[in-house]
Amino acid sequence: MQRPQKFEATAVSPPASVNAAMEKFSQFRDRGKSTGSGIAPFLPIPGEPLGLQGPLRVFLFCFRLPLFLFVTLTYFLILQWLPIGSLGKKTALWCILGVPSIWWIDLQVDGVKKGSLSKQQEARLPQPGSVIASSFTSPIDAVYLAAIFDPVFTASYPNTRQVEHISLLQAILRAFAQPSTGPDPNTKLVDVATLLEKYPSRAIVIFPECTTTNSRGILPLSHSLLRVPSTTKIFPVSLKYTPMDVVTPLPGSYISFLWTLLSRPTHCIRVRIAECVLSGRSAIDMPPARSTRKSTFHTNYLDTLDEDVADGEVTAGEKALLDQVGEALARLGRVKRVGLGVQDKQEFVRKWTKTRRTW
Repeated sequence: MQRPQKFEATAVSPPASVNAAMEKFSQFRDRGKSTGSGIAPFLPIPGEPLGLQGPLRVFLFCFRLPLFLFVTLTYFLILQWLPIGSLGKKTALWCILGVPSIWWIDLQVDGVKKGSLSKQQEARLPQPGSVIASSFTSPIDAVYLAAIFDPVFTASYPNTRQVEHISLLQAILRAFAQPSTGPDPNTKLVDVATLLEKYPSRAIVIFPECTTTNSRGILPLSHSLLRVPSTTKIFPVSLKYTPMDVVTPLPGSYISFLWTLLSRPTHCIRVRIAECVLSGRSAIDMPPARSTRKSTFHTNYLDTLDEDVADGEVTAGEKALLDQVGEALARLGRVKRVGLGVQDKQEFVRKWTKTRRTW
């Protein structure tokens, strides 16, 4: 009797250029004492070779590009300024997502069985008056969140507990922006509590990692989450994409993103929402009062430098909150937390652009 043949799985090696890049930028792998995962969260995801799909992808790109530009410009130049209501704006945003065929949404909520989401929607999904702590990997993140929740967007920085109130377009463009450890001198900063009070009928979105990654790790979180009121629910939300190459870890990658987005037949978004986290802390955990001045939209960054020095002191309760949100984002995304931060990405981008062009 003839023995059955054994079939062994063979790993597909990445291209030589990718291996060379990984070797050269190995210093930007996570090697922290507590993590040491070896993850490189800033390296771009290499695209698949065109192969036999080349003509189809070129056709899709050429066909979709004018339509995509028309729909996008129509929304941001005209529709967003018209009194069409939240439903009208959400419909327009879904049209933007529909042009590149981002239809398949794999949504899962912690503690909710499939098919029973509507029965527990009020308690399990972000609602007006809550905070969404979202992963940050692609310009699509902001568009999808706007199409679902119609939230208020903010920008976070590592060195301040306050946030910058930004528009949807600014949130999209920040996915292509250079990493920054602090706001510009003339930037108006505000507490999250002030935004919640000003927009009681909307949720607030915070991107606590402060800059984009390639969705393979969770960066250290900004202290902006620590200014969330103790009674406000924080919902960690993870967004991942299939294929993965629509992420933009490198700043300025407009053309490559458009090519990847518009040339593929379809895309899928994997959305995971964790159970809410409350930022309530005891009086022992609270840092001593430093100022009774109320934060407003007219607060200038230069005026808050002294406060932010003290803001760097994180109590045990505050650290537990950041760890809880960070662990939730890592679990939802099936990745690990890394010790690399915004400053590491700045150095990575500086070295990357010395030898490579970003397009």
